Amino acid sequence: MKKLLRYKDYLGTVEYSLNDKVFFGEVLGIKSLLSYQGNTIEELEEDFKETVEDYLEFCKRKKWEPEKN
Repeated sequence: MKKLLRYKDYLGTVEYSLNDKVFFGEVLGIKSLLSYQGNTIEELEEDFKETVEDYLEFCKRKKWEPEKN
C-alpha cells in the first residue's frame, strides 16, 4: 500500500484507526487543516480528491490563492 496519496500537486497521508475501523488522513504541506476518511482505500482516495476539489473551489470563491505543497 502506498503511504501517500497524490492529487493535483497535493499530498495526503493514509492512516487506519483500529478502534473506528476506518481509513483517514490529512493533506500535507499547507496551513489549512484538510482531512478525509473512508471505509475502504477506494473511498479514502475519493474523499481525498473531493476534499482537494472543495478546498480549491472555496479558495476560488474567496478569491484566495490556494496553498500548495
